[in-house]
Amino acid sequence: MKNIHGFKALAAGFLINMTFGVLYSWSIFAYNLTETLHWTKTQASLPYTTAIMLFAVMMIPAGKLQAKYGGKTIASIGGILTGLGLILSSLFQSTLGMCISFGILSGSGIGIGYAAVTPAVVQWFPENKKGVITGIVVSGFGLSTIYMAPLTNWMINRFGIFSAFRILGISLILLVVSLSQWFAQREGVLKTREITGNEVPWQKMVRTKEFILLWIMFASGALGGLMIIGHLSKIVSLQLGKNLGFTLVALTAISNAGGRPVSGMLSDKIGRAKTMLLLSASQGLIFLIMNRFDSFYALLFGAAVITFTYGSSFSVYPSAISDLFGKKNFGVNYGILFSAWGFGGVAGPILAGRIADSTGDYRYAYMIAAALSISSAVIAILYSKLEEKQRMNCRCIPESESA
Repeated sequence: MKNIHGFKALAAGFLINMTFGVLYSWSIFAYNLTETLHWTKTQASLPYTTAIMLFAVMMIPAGKLQAKYGGKTIASIGGILTGLGLILSSLFQSTLGMCISFGILSGSGIGIGYAAVTPAVVQWFPENKKGVITGIVVSGFGLSTIYMAPLTNWMINRFGIFSAFRILGISLILLVVSLSQWFAQREGVLKTREITGNEVPWQKMVRTKEFILLWIMFASGALGGLMIIGHLSKIVSLQLGKNLGFTLVALTAISNAGGRPVSGMLSDKIGRAKTMLLLSASQGLIFLIMNRFDSFYALLFGAAVITFTYGSSFSVYPSAISDLFGKKNFGVNYGILFSAWGFGGVAGPILAGRIADSTGDYRYAYMIAAALSISSAVIAILYSKLEEKQRMNCRCIPESESA
């Protein structure tokens, strides 16, 4: 196999992201904590919210560390921190304790590891495959929902909640550190070299129109998407009067993960801006009619489109950042853009919950999500003009054969 190191890195990145999907196991722990320790739902949500914030925040320094020390070292550190946070969670029965252990330690570890994985993989592949390779790597995180929730539930039923924390923590450390050894640093074999000053540091990037538009689109997509995705179980219960939320969430994990490589491949073919426009417009249309769905299969279709388009962000936006601002500073540059997802991840579910609590349904949440998606589609049109101008100004020359 010609690119053996690249495909080993790709496999490692995909599997490591599947382990970092332990973030999704918190809903199972939260339910059991409310049952066994009599936590309130608000208390049970705090460690997860803390983890989301640290996940987003730590992407920034982790990107810089990855560029300096390589994916093998930084991904391993991320796995160790994540696992230690889970192990320490087994020692606490207070909300504060688990906000520190799962929220701060595990959340930081996931952010550090996630930031290290994609740059360590994409360096091995040509520019015209950047989108699809990124999509495959990050699809592991989306697919983790399928196995992580039932696995955690089985562990808790079999061994107890605190033993489950320990088992998951130890297993995650061993898996991530082992898989990280498949990463290798590629030096001096880049297929192309930018000769127009295209390597842009974050200090300059954040002042560009392109970055500002990308941040707004990413934040709008995350906010609108997570307003609905974070409440799918409750939506099924309200609109259908049936307890089928777990089934819907499990099925839509496939569309969430599938959107990442598919949209990455599409963006490689037609461009990032056109792909963003297509995804935002499709998502906005579904939000507008979501309240009319009155059968499980109709809701499944709507939720599949929403999760597909939401998941697509994680391959299209990092590819756009690399296109515009270069590979050298990709880790920290994408980490800064990822703060848009952190904003949406915290604000989206809370906003939708407040709306549903005050109105009794999600009708107005759908309307707000639709407005955000349509706004993103309009911004994508503006961004497409800047992207085209940037492409015309960028000139690459061959430097060596691909490995």
